[in-house]
Amino acid sequence: MSNSHDEIKQLLKASRTLLSNDKINEDYKNIRGKYDILTEQSNVGQRYDVSKSIEDEIEDDEEDGYETADSDNDEEVETSDDKKQGYRISGGLLVLHGKEQTDLELTTDEKTTFQETMDEFVNEVSDLVDFNKLNVYQKNVEWSGKIIDYDIDFFFSIGEENGVYINSEMVKIDPEFLNFLTKLQTYYEKFKSKWSKVLANRKRTIN
Repeated sequence: MSNSHDEIKQLLKASRTLLSNDKINEDYKNIRGKYDILTEQSNVGQRYDVSKSIEDEIEDDEEDGYETADSDNDEEVETSDDKKQGYRISGGLLVLHGKEQTDLELTTDEKTTFQETMDEFVNEVSDLVDFNKLNVYQKNVEWSGKIIDYDIDFFFSIGEENGVYINSEMVKIDPEFLNFLTKLQTYYEKFKSKWSKVLANRKRTIN
């Protein structure tokens, strides 16, 4: 009986030793030292703003009523062969892409064309729309947005993949929706005409 009692006491003592904080901390220190584990506080969970959006660099231009990028704070995102500059115009965002600084200069006519593009879309297609940025490249223009009425994303392109594209899930095909599609397609032709002229003018100016 006494042997059993002594064994139980030894087991309890061993358990207390294993579970004690001192023992755990001692083992942790030994492991840390053996494998050279760094103990500085981790930065995991901290949030960093690695890149600024184009909108962050856009400021008011009070002279002509538009919002444009300040020339001293231009946001240029440069890769090996591309730069871009964003301009906020009456709530919309126009982004110019190019290889040279001169490609990124926005003219008054281009501002006006962009303003007209948004206004005409609202008047002729849908007044419940969230526009995405309009991208002007050297050889094409791309524009997209969301038609809130139908929960549809639209995409316009006048480059190699020119045309109208839509993306949605389970839209009911009825006369009202077909009428909307007709309006969208009709407006695209106006959009294509406007921005093809812009591309032609930019090409003449740059060359």
